[in-house]
Amino acid sequence: MVLYQLYEINHAAVTPFRAAAEFSLWALRHPLNPFGDTIGAKNMAAALDLFESVTRRYGKPKFGLDETEIAGKPVPVVERVVWEKPFCKLIRFEREASAAKGLADQPKLLIVAPMSGHYATLLRGTVEAMLPHCDVYITDWIDARAVPVSAGNFHLDDYVDYVIEMIQALGPDVHVLAVCQPSVPVFAAVAAMNEDEDPLSPLTVTLMGGPIDTRESPTEVNRLATERGTEWYERNVITTVPMPHPGFMRRVYPGFVQLSGFMAMNLDRHMDAHWNYFDHMVEGDGDSAQKHREFYDEYLSVMDMTAEFYLETVDRVFVQHQLPKGELFHRERLVRPQAITRTALMTVEGEKDDISGVGQTRAAHKLASALPASMRDHWEQPGVGHYGVFNGSRWKTEIAPRVRDFMARHASRG
Repeated sequence: MVLYQLYEINHAAVTPFRAAAEFSLWALRHPLNPFGDTIGAKNMAAALDLFESVTRRYGKPKFGLDETEIAGKPVPVVERVVWEKPFCKLIRFEREASAAKGLADQPKLLIVAPMSGHYATLLRGTVEAMLPHCDVYITDWIDARAVPVSAGNFHLDDYVDYVIEMIQALGPDVHVLAVCQPSVPVFAAVAAMNEDEDPLSPLTVTLMGGPIDTRESPTEVNRLATERGTEWYERNVITTVPMPHPGFMRRVYPGFVQLSGFMAMNLDRHMDAHWNYFDHMVEGDGDSAQKHREFYDEYLSVMDMTAEFYLETVDRVFVQHQLPKGELFHRERLVRPQAITRTALMTVEGEKDDISGVGQTRAAHKLASALPASMRDHWEQPGVGHYGVFNGSRWKTEIAPRVRDFMARHASRG
């Protein structure tokens, strides 16, 4: 609990200074301030803005997808919670029904967001690109510090159970897209449903930048997990949620710890970005400063994971490599990817991915050995890193159309 308490104490200690900075910033930028346009005032305002932004506690962002475009016409979109359990809500981006009249039936798409420190809103661009073409649902994982201990634990097996239940709740003819971390539990869920000959098995599953076999092109993240082992993580990064959070006494891997690790991997890049942000504000380049704010408002918004889920993922996926070795169990049942015969499989990787190396996601094709070539596809996107696989211009113009084409080719069973 000490680690989390120190974080909370530090945040509380900085609060009055941040409040003073916000007031001073308001005064410096007030239109009636006669000195507001001087170089000294601009530098001071930029410094205060930077201080406030790096000391703020970022809340959960909003998707903000209130509208999409179908057949060249704007269509209102409303978020609806259609399924819910203690650790996850399933959100549907419900489009105005009249917009679909006269159009061919659009596929039902379940996007499984990662439970890896960031909120599902990190996949805003993923949803946005698919929304005009699909009936889109996304997993909105709940911050573990907001879930009371009375709700019980959340293990890797529970993740697989949740995925199966959501697919079944959506009914027949579902397509599934898993981004990064959920590739393993989603692949396990699809294998179990296929082995059971479940008529609600998804038509397709697309795995993007996921750690199916981290022995392929291991990255720094993979090497650290292998070298340190699960015990190191349990001793050094697992802590207990303090008061007054609803999840008081729950053991978690805090989001702020994971964020610190990711920022440390590219510290120079983040430092340069903040210096550039300072310069943009002094120069009055509002567009560039706003882009910086939008990115870091999302990037710095983090959530906690349950300790048991995090440690099991590290151990079973990154240390023991249970899935590619044929040793992964869901509950007391061996996961058998070779049982996948009803669900078409697509994998997507980024050429410059420094989180899931090239070949790690494609390894799923070796495991799903019973699938014919006609039910497989793979795409390696040149010039993109991990984030670019599911967000940004390359995703919108090159990757998303391929995913939609794959879904269209397998729009019905057989």
